[in-house]
Amino acid sequence: MERKKIFSRTVILLSLVSLFNDISSEMLLPILPVYLSSIGFTAMWIGVLEGLAEAVSGLSKAYFGKLSDSFQHRTSFVRWGYAMSAVSKSMLVLSTFTVWIFVSRTLDRLGKGVRTAARDALLADESVPEHRGKVFGLNKAMDTLGATTGAAFAAIFLFFFPGNYRHLFFIAFIPAVVAVVITFIVRERSREVKTWKGIKNAFSFFGYWKESTPAFKKIVIGFLLFALFNSSDAFIFLIGKHLGLSDSMVLTAYIFYNLAFALLALPFGHLADNLGMKYTYMLGILFFCIAYFIFPYASSPILFFTAFFAYAFYAASTDGISKAWISNHCHPGEKATALGFYSGAHSIVILLSNLMAGFLWSASSPKTLFLVSTGGAAVTLWYVYFYSPVENRSSST
Repeated sequence: MERKKIFSRTVILLSLVSLFNDISSEMLLPILPVYLSSIGFTAMWIGVLEGLAEAVSGLSKAYFGKLSDSFQHRTSFVRWGYAMSAVSKSMLVLSTFTVWIFVSRTLDRLGKGVRTAARDALLADESVPEHRGKVFGLNKAMDTLGATTGAAFAAIFLFFFPGNYRHLFFIAFIPAVVAVVITFIVRERSREVKTWKGIKNAFSFFGYWKESTPAFKKIVIGFLLFALFNSSDAFIFLIGKHLGLSDSMVLTAYIFYNLAFALLALPFGHLADNLGMKYTYMLGILFFCIAYFIFPYASSPILFFTAFFAYAFYAASTDGISKAWISNHCHPGEKATALGFYSGAHSIVILLSNLMAGFLWSASSPKTLFLVSTGGAAVTLWYVYFYSPVENRSSST
């Protein structure tokens, strides 16, 4: 039976959770490398830390996504995941011991892994295919609005209290706790809760590839091909520094990007529901090509902001849309497994992408990295156009 409301109570509450959690996270993310440097972390150790954190996040998304489908239960994973991330932020205040910092950062990413696939599956369960782009668009808009608010607060706080990182970590713990509290009033639709028979091993979710639909395989191949040429956003900040832009200018551009992303996410969700996921995603790759072509030449603030503006269009038309597209082409009852599988595979490809990006940056030049990424994205655009399925508006998955 068709639901009367596009945005149910659960969708709105989960979007508020994303808002408060990202206010907390983005208070820390832009300044975390600076803080780590101030307590003795070298660039190499920061790279190891972030690489480990992203690997834990991606692989745990896949594992816990499979676990969520095994139980046919979502909210417990969402609550525990956000709670783990909140605790990790309080740990940063307590000690600067190297192992403690590694545990804190890993716990934060593990929490993201525990909650993400279950939360996305819950959003998919709360929507019908013809409105799924709007639902994921709203969640991403609130998520990004939180990111903008958090980054702006950090910039203002450090302007008045320069170098006072540990107090900022304590403040960031407050919205993280608010996010956890909201998860306890989230309710999911009743379904038969299965008795868990166990998962044979931690990587058994990769077996989902054999069981997945042909459309799912074609979509994910395109996503992973794109991921191979889409390295960490850290390289965007590095190119700004490399071109001589000030720290404040780069941070301001990042805040501008998040604000534009937040404003564009929901409209692009509407566009995806009307134009189709495939063509909206292709539009996003085109904007990525424009942004990455401009970045290595953006020695002036105007060009750097222009590149970030195009990058916001790319993010808004691919991030939430990609999850909605996958949700529309997987078997019923396996949305968390499908989304988790993609996250796990994506984390491995992103690791390779960052290694390749670092090699190109060091062995050739930053310009080479961005131009190779632009060319790789163009190849992905060709693949998606010819091989990815057109959205079936009558799908009931």
